[in-house]
Amino acid sequence: MEHIFSAFHTNIQVKSIEPFGAGLINDTYRVVNNDPLGQDFLLQRINHEVFKDAKGLMHNMELVTRHLSHKISTSSKLQGSCETLRISPTKNGSSYYEDIDGNFWRAVEFLKGYKSYDYVETPEQAYQGAQAFGQFMLLLNDFPVHELKETIPGFHDIIKRLVTFKEVVASTKKTDRVKECKKEIQFVLDQADQMCEIEKLRKSGKIKDRVTHNDTKFNNVLLKEDFSSHCVIDLDTVMPGIVHYDFGDGVRTCSSTAKEDEKDLNLVDVDMEKLKGFAQGFIETSKAVLDPLEIEYLALSAPLLAYIMGVRFLTDYLAGDVYYKIKHESHNLERARNQLRFTKTMTDRLSDISVIIKFV
Repeated sequence: MEHIFSAFHTNIQVKSIEPFGAGLINDTYRVVNNDPLGQDFLLQRINHEVFKDAKGLMHNMELVTRHLSHKISTSSKLQGSCETLRISPTKNGSSYYEDIDGNFWRAVEFLKGYKSYDYVETPEQAYQGAQAFGQFMLLLNDFPVHELKETIPGFHDIIKRLVTFKEVVASTKKTDRVKECKKEIQFVLDQADQMCEIEKLRKSGKIKDRVTHNDTKFNNVLLKEDFSSHCVIDLDTVMPGIVHYDFGDGVRTCSSTAKEDEKDLNLVDVDMEKLKGFAQGFIETSKAVLDPLEIEYLALSAPLLAYIMGVRFLTDYLAGDVYYKIKHESHNLERARNQLRFTKTMTDRLSDISVIIKFV
């Protein structure tokens, strides 16, 4: 690990390199500076089985962080209230290092004084996190979206996800796992028409592409303890998308009353106060650049993103757990049931969600 980190232009004396975080995809390590007052770093191995275009991913990350850094550094209003990730280049000037085994590594500065939350504790936290994601999209509103690569084609394209889902179900229809999941499979099929509405609008050009984060889980924003500053992190999936991906995933992860893999489905519900906090923070920050049709469909994006995740977890379970890291054999099934239950719960509350959005 020290050999890999030595490829980056950091000029620090390393005290230790320790595993960091609980990400499902990449491997992350904190590089601790021997000088306690010095700069620490995060060293990450990009999972190129998931992100097959790792070079394109880093291309996107370079362009977006450069754009955000310029916006922040030239605005007295933004300075001190938000940060962006700072990539440490390699000694040859690249944003990534490719080792002899074909693994791609990057190093970013570790932001001290910030904290991530795996679980939203209060509506105020939801509001602050949503402001960070809304501002992220706002600051990138003038970025030429065509310059970004689509590093995971069809990442949130539920129409494409359902095609894959049906293919996996058909190819594994005689297996025990399919027999075990008949109820979940039928629910997915029953909800498909409504859940494809937004993607059809995107494909028709009625809803436009923007630079979107595409993975707005609440733990992908860092907050100062007093909420005086924030930083949006985990930029692997930044690419062309639509506002509904970011709003819907933020609502999904901040308003659930249970963790994503909670087995007791009776605990899975929508915390409407946290949902309201997120909606207010995101829309207040970004409303100036949103079109009326985009706003009209924000409510449906809430159950949509839970549905997408339910479909993805269920597809992976039926396919033999080939994508997500799992802790035990039925982990993906538990995740799928959780997210599909959450989909139904939010669909049942669509009118309430619409009212909240209307009055922001």
